[in-house]
Amino acid sequence: MDAPYPIRPVDDSELAAFRGVSDHAFNSHWPTAELLRYDRMVTEPERTLAAFDGGQMVGTTLVFSFGMTVPGGEVLPTAAVSGVSVLPTYRRQGILSSLMRRQLADIAAAGEPLAALFASESVIYGRYGYGAATEELDFTVRRGEGGFRPLRSGAPPPPLRLADPADALPTIRAVYDAVQPGRPGMLVRTDAWWQLHAEDPEFLREGSSPMRAVIAEDGSGARGFALYNVKPGGSGDGLFAQTLRIRDLYWTDPAACAALWSDLLSRDLVSEVRAGARPVDDPLRYLLADPRRARARVSDGLWVRLVNIPEALTRRQYAAPVDLVVDVTDQLIPANQGRWRLTAGGPADGGKPSCEPTTAEADIALPVSALGAAYLGGARLGGLLAAGQITENRPGAVAELSTAMSWDPAPWCPTGF
Repeated sequence: MDAPYPIRPVDDSELAAFRGVSDHAFNSHWPTAELLRYDRMVTEPERTLAAFDGGQMVGTTLVFSFGMTVPGGEVLPTAAVSGVSVLPTYRRQGILSSLMRRQLADIAAAGEPLAALFASESVIYGRYGYGAATEELDFTVRRGEGGFRPLRSGAPPPPLRLADPADALPTIRAVYDAVQPGRPGMLVRTDAWWQLHAEDPEFLREGSSPMRAVIAEDGSGARGFALYNVKPGGSGDGLFAQTLRIRDLYWTDPAACAALWSDLLSRDLVSEVRAGARPVDDPLRYLLADPRRARARVSDGLWVRLVNIPEALTRRQYAAPVDLVVDVTDQLIPANQGRWRLTAGGPADGGKPSCEPTTAEADIALPVSALGAAYLGGARLGGLLAAGQITENRPGAVAELSTAMSWDPAPWCPTGF
């Protein structure tokens, strides 16, 4: 019997219909033609999937091919999942589940050990094996609240200069490329993704100024940069009340970080500075004399799914020695299901971790989504244990695994997809 909603990749001529499904599902108010132009810059048609009801496209998903830094600095091939949508009139008919199952099978066949996504709704993706692997902070700092503690060490603060982001793109790329290997979760951006990142269409500004750049740079080269725009505003009594929004802020040393934050938090005529999707260990809260003035709000960021458990677990490093057996439940990828013995030394060991199937008694039983949550070193497994999402058969085993999988710095994925 034919599937009720056959699934296949689309070609370039069908990308407009593909975008149309997403526009309906996400209630988009942006111009479809412009979004389609951006889609064509980075979309890999062979990695799209669409579900059809006769000749009508009713559900979509796609994969972008990335490399992602994992703990220890290795870059692993990662399927970056996006464009997941179902027409509102076709919901609750199994289309999303069919797309997710087909997509995971294709990712496994392509040999990528990891999949990752940003969840539009956090209730959806746990049932497909994804775990919330990073958290992000949103900051709001008001005028006069940006006083800093003195720096105790580090290089002198570098001079700052303003630049047009498009003109400064080589410098911006150089800073990003210097930071990316040391931060789990960061993606290796291709030329196409950098071109997309440099775009600054007026419809996305929503009344704000064009994007601007400030670069921290001395004789040794660039040490950091920030991209930002400013939305005008006022109270009607002659006082300016502009909002400065930080899109990007990266640094290679503490002095450059402090210089960039200090500059942006002290701009004239600005009543409020907002920065979204910052790493949970962003230095801002430790720089501020009054950390509460950051008004930090936490949310989930990148969700990670282990597609090939032994490859994923042996290609990252561990913060402490570990030797235990995990019994993994994975209803969508049978090759992951079962017991695995994970052994690894600490950072000084230098040896390659091992993850082999075993019939030994399990120290821990857990769903594959729990491994995805802990994989980049951010989520601690103790919370999942306390919530009854993990079974500990040997006392102390969860703490052992959680300690080994933790990592510093905290994972962060600042590249939206």
